[in-house]
Amino acid sequence: MTLTIPELATVRARHPEAIAEAAARRVRRPLLGDDGRLMIVAADHPARGALGVGGRGLAMANRSDLLERLCVALSRPGVDGVLATADVLEDLLLLGALDGKVVMGSMNRGGLAGASFEMDDRFTGHRAEDIERLRFDAGKLLLRIDYSDPGSLTTLESTARAVDDMAARRLPVFVEPFISRRTGGAVRNDLSAEAVTRSIAIASALGGTSAYTWLKLPVTENPDDMAEVMETSTLPAVLLGGEIGDDQEGAYERWRKALRLPTVHGMVVGRSLLYPAEGSVEQAVDTTVGLL
Repeated sequence: MTLTIPELATVRARHPEAIAEAAARRVRRPLLGDDGRLMIVAADHPARGALGVGGRGLAMANRSDLLERLCVALSRPGVDGVLATADVLEDLLLLGALDGKVVMGSMNRGGLAGASFEMDDRFTGHRAEDIERLRFDAGKLLLRIDYSDPGSLTTLESTARAVDDMAARRLPVFVEPFISRRTGGAVRNDLSAEAVTRSIAIASALGGTSAYTWLKLPVTENPDDMAEVMETSTLPAVLLGGEIGDDQEGAYERWRKALRLPTVHGMVVGRSLLYPAEGSVEQAVDTTVGLL
């Protein structure tokens, strides 16, 4: 049974078992297709209380609007799947939007944006057993490391155990590492070549095996540094899209260059596709797919 968005609340209240049933009958696919590329749309921002896009502070707060945008993005040729938290993925399951798609569960969302405990980024989302039970295809976790914040040690340790748990089930886990620091009370990620290199080295070694570990990495401040930075690890990687800002063409060119590197297999892009500064969701998605 495929639902419409207005029907979701009623089914959730009256038939919560419908979620497990939808997960059980979902048509699955391999992580990588024949072209060896991945194009994943990300929508796990709301669970961290990060609802803003550009100057719109609550742009992602309207769930019906977000789901409509996600369904449009997932329907476009070349889009392989979606990264999201349980609530969003279960809505998409009930809408029948995940057949033949890579489904990636977001695992740690405890480091709420702006909170004093932001660097103690605990695993409050999908566990490895949840991803296995729901027949999802991969997990993703965020690893921000602030050398001056003890909370980062908790995140490091729990990340290592999550890598172990996923590997025990032969499930890929995408680790998104940053060297971070607080500036004026806000956490800022360091995108210098040295910092990204250091984050890759740390993330690649976590857990008892790296056999199922992927990296999800930003493009460095100077895109010309990416080739050398990516020599830090042999692990497969995807690029983190992030927000484009005003220089849309410049962002596309930075992504295009980084996508040529041998360990880079694709992209995970969220708000810049779902809420483009210019044009429609279809146009933003098709342009980004074209970069691959």
